[in-house]
Amino acid sequence: MAARIHTVAFSGTDVLAIDAQVQMLPGVVVFNIVGLPDKAVAESRERVRAALHALGLSLPAKRITVNLAPADVLKEGSHFDLPIALGLLSAMEILPPEEMARYVALGELALDGTITGVAGALPAAVHANANERGLICPRANGGEAVWAGEIDVLAAGDLLALINHFKGAQLLVRPAAELQRADTAHYADLRDVKGQETAKRVLEVVAAGGHNLLMIGPPGSGKSMLAARLPGILPPLTPAEALEVSTIHSLAGLLEGGRLLRRRPFRDPHHTATQAALIGGGLRAKPGEISLAHHGVLFLDELPEFQRPVLEAMRQPLESGRAVIARANHHLTYPARFQLVAAMNPCRCGYMADPSQGCGRAPKCGQEYQTRISGPLLDRIDCQVEVAAVSIADLSLPPPAEDSATVAKRVAAARAIQNQRYQGHKHASGQQLRTNAEAEGEILERHAAPDRDGRDLLTRAAEHLKLSARGYHRVLRVARTLADLAAEETVRRPHIAEALTYRRITALHEPKPATGIAL
Repeated sequence: MAARIHTVAFSGTDVLAIDAQVQMLPGVVVFNIVGLPDKAVAESRERVRAALHALGLSLPAKRITVNLAPADVLKEGSHFDLPIALGLLSAMEILPPEEMARYVALGELALDGTITGVAGALPAAVHANANERGLICPRANGGEAVWAGEIDVLAAGDLLALINHFKGAQLLVRPAAELQRADTAHYADLRDVKGQETAKRVLEVVAAGGHNLLMIGPPGSGKSMLAARLPGILPPLTPAEALEVSTIHSLAGLLEGGRLLRRRPFRDPHHTATQAALIGGGLRAKPGEISLAHHGVLFLDELPEFQRPVLEAMRQPLESGRAVIARANHHLTYPARFQLVAAMNPCRCGYMADPSQGCGRAPKCGQEYQTRISGPLLDRIDCQVEVAAVSIADLSLPPPAEDSATVAKRVAAARAIQNQRYQGHKHASGQQLRTNAEAEGEILERHAAPDRDGRDLLTRAAEHLKLSARGYHRVLRVARTLADLAAEETVRRPHIAEALTYRRITALHEPKPATGIAL
């Protein structure tokens, strides 16, 4: 009869039930692990053997087979160490099989029997709770596991403590739920930014509506400074969002001390990031930066310096809110409902529009540099604004009176209006609608329909400025946010006019229309 231990495998954010079956039979002395294990799982037998030896236990001289069922699912990661060890102890009649059947186990074993932290404890705990089981996990992961609900969590520091618990010689106390420390969630304040009143207004708008933003300006104009202050005016994560974001970070092994996130993530990868790093994937497919920025901000500085295939790979996630990683034998899906904020110089030297600096290759320098960003990607960015260089006169001014907390209150009020408006509405993927930037189709037409003057202006602007259908709808979304900030029920002409000023009308490398349109 084989001993059975419940454990899990991960496919994107999906948790798959795995049955670790351990059988000991007379015959040639051998220790085999089967069931499509990867290299890390195959090496478990050496770690498990050493951990048991550290406790003074030796494996019997029998033919030992560990089967990880179902056998056609690839088993990746070192978290199978603990269930294999518990299965062996159960087969050796050291641990009671009927008690072990009540738990899902995961954890990595050190050679001295210590149980070290692993990725994915939070989704594993949610899975265990859904199946009315408890969870056995490393002590380092106990703080995140208890957030899954009122389940029995055994967070042990070593294998001996687990054995003593089931023998009745020691009691493992339920760990305390851990939250991200307040000092790690601190963001810089908008009061540090002098001048740039238009850019700060746009920052408030994109924070209120969850819109994407592109800032174009010379070096030192404060683009990165502004982007770093966006998370400080965003509302805190709701409990449901915190659990969702923390699940992704748990799968990536990025929850420090097992603490759930309380503030929206801010990810700023370097422009040398690969497609696998930004979108997700790799040898063992992991969440990329766009998924780690889920319900938060992804800041791409020096946007044209990113590899073009990397940027183009973001087009589908920007629309769908999901990152789909295709493999020959399976597909992985990670949530990626992020807010894109990008910054770039107008040309390679950065001073194309500054006559005092004298760009010697203008305008060709700017045209070549800006064409690295494709039109379809630009079309997915709601607000595209120019950030001018800060004058010395602005730098000598006293700090602005309005700080991030003041702006955050207006943003929170606008978000509250949107939460009420979209209550019960969902994306095609089934996710809950939260912000104006996510509204589409009939829902957008119903809630963002402008008055007659506003519609006339938008229609003339769309025809004159050659707006695409996507661009037309994105102007509507931004206008809806502007109305929410003003606490107005109807989108009016001034909202449409302001939204149009935040939209670069043509591709960056194309000349702007010679004639204007009355706003």
